[in-house]
Amino acid sequence: MKPLVSVVTPVYNGEQHLAEAIRSVLNQTYTNFDYTIGNNCSTDRTLEIAQEFAARDNRIRIHNNTEFLDVVGSMNKAFTLISPESKYCKLVSADDWLFPNCIAEMVEIAERYPSVGMVTSYVLSDSRVGWDGLPYPSPVTNGREICRKRFLESLKVFGGPSASLIRSDILRAQRPFYNPRNFHGDNEAYLSLLKSHDFGFVHQVLSFCRLGESSPTTWNLRRVGSYLIGDIEELLHFGAEYLTTEELDRVLRKKTRAYYKFLTQNVLELKGKEFWDYHRKKTRELGIPISYSRLAGHVSLRLLDLLLNPKRTLESAYERVVRKGGIRAANTLRERGLSMDGGDEQQEQSIVTSASTRQWMP
Repeated sequence: MKPLVSVVTPVYNGEQHLAEAIRSVLNQTYTNFDYTIGNNCSTDRTLEIAQEFAARDNRIRIHNNTEFLDVVGSMNKAFTLISPESKYCKLVSADDWLFPNCIAEMVEIAERYPSVGMVTSYVLSDSRVGWDGLPYPSPVTNGREICRKRFLESLKVFGGPSASLIRSDILRAQRPFYNPRNFHGDNEAYLSLLKSHDFGFVHQVLSFCRLGESSPTTWNLRRVGSYLIGDIEELLHFGAEYLTTEELDRVLRKKTRAYYKFLTQNVLELKGKEFWDYHRKKTRELGIPISYSRLAGHVSLRLLDLLLNPKRTLESAYERVVRKGGIRAANTLRERGLSMDGGDEQQEQSIVTSASTRQWMP
């Protein structure tokens, strides 16, 4: 008898993509699973869609939260809904989906290597394949080595709730599984898990992760720009566990420099209150509050670069927005007279004058 897998989908107002996510679970080649949809007080057709599927397949049950939970809280609640008989858990976000052989391939690795605590695979993120840093075949790797490579080599082979299969006993032993105070609580949980478990990997694309505005989860993270400060938080919490003192100091300095360059760019882009409130609060919580003198120095150097190299700066900005798929942003640049058709120095001087005379920190 194949082991039972508990599949869970936490969802809030997910009517746009929920049916696709549910179908991807029901279409799995692996059949010994139960499926719980955790409805987080949705106000659209989410509950109706879930009920339609539950009426046709008795492996589906619906749990309605009695109070609204934030994204991380909703996922933590979903983990508590897994069957007590399950050996593995597979979370599927309501805006993601699984390829048909996903659960079968992941369970095969977990069963073959009992030391493995979690299994992931290549992930299709819109049109890009991610988590592709491990050499083939490497079905199992020491968990501590994976974490060292994450910090030292920026190896990205886990992250995103829909990408992993996790042993249920691990989830039952740690509640809440994701840190409720961390937007990137999934990564934090995995870094903790891999202290004492090996890491399994399937060299196939087994899940799809939706990005951009159509994904509430990733859009919220990108809106406040949480990724770089998330990397620093991981280093502060786990760096001493996996790195030497010298390694930790070197990587932390590198990440901090990158973070201040990131903040500088957002000063010049005149980001609003939500962005700065998040970063002020987060850095204070981590014991590394933003140094405004350091940030002012970075801003001054960046403004000087804008003055001395206007054409290069505009070309770089234009290429960046196009490369990120920001066609609308590129068009906005054109509409504001920031085309690459000439007059760059005058246009750039206007930008610098505007940026330097406005309040640069909200």
